[in-house]
Amino acid sequence: MTRKERWQRLLDLLVERGELEVEPAAQTLGVSAATIRRDLDQLAEQQLLVRTRGGAVVHGVSYELPLRYRTSRRAAEKHRISEAVAALVVPGEVIGLTGGTTTTEVARALAGRQDLASGTSTPALTVVTNALNIAGELVIRPQFKIVLTGGVARAQSYELTGPLAQQVLGQLTVDTAIVGVDAFDPADGAATRHEDEAAMNRLLCERARRVVVAADSSRLGARAFARICPAESVHTLVTDTGLPDPVARSFEAAGVEVRRV
Repeated sequence: MTRKERWQRLLDLLVERGELEVEPAAQTLGVSAATIRRDLDQLAEQQLLVRTRGGAVVHGVSYELPLRYRTSRRAAEKHRISEAVAALVVPGEVIGLTGGTTTTEVARALAGRQDLASGTSTPALTVVTNALNIAGELVIRPQFKIVLTGGVARAQSYELTGPLAQQVLGQLTVDTAIVGVDAFDPADGAATRHEDEAAMNRLLCERARRVVVAADSSRLGARAFARICPAESVHTLVTDTGLPDPVARSFEAAGVEVRRV
């Protein structure tokens, strides 16, 4: 196992557990405790974790791990959700994709749809996104037309934000906006941790005829700092079967179609 692979695994474990101890981590990775201590020290220097006497913990609520270190959390649920969201997309549509782990999975699910593997000069889909990683994955697919907004890149989410991004997005119209969120509550609406991302997501929703929120159940019934839109602005919520019935009914009372997969 290379150092890069060890670091990836350590951060995956940290995201899953919230804290790590040196000896159990060393046993899990099959390396010495001294190696784990050095790895944790180096990751702490990069501000990817907080070092403790016996191991490491995640940063406080204000901290966010970069996207590449968050892909393993609730992976099975996100895969099912992404497949269900991709199935909602109609060939020929203009869709908008925000950044995030779940929407990245949606992009991959769209790339795998055989009916979108168009051999004609007309795009099977036009994808508007402010996420650099999503654009990078889909641009090699000749069946898709990719429109990437400008803006300032956020290292944590690979998203472009700010006035330049908003100026481009404000001139476009999309059929379906597929939005990733940090929280979605029937009363407080959809939200994210960062106001700049929320502003981009809000504008995308305003430019769309249909808004689909893709979120696993751990994000539902929760609140986050920056509001994207009220629940009434969301047409469909695609989530996993972990969503409790009372919360699902609250969303439905707000006019949201709930799909649990």
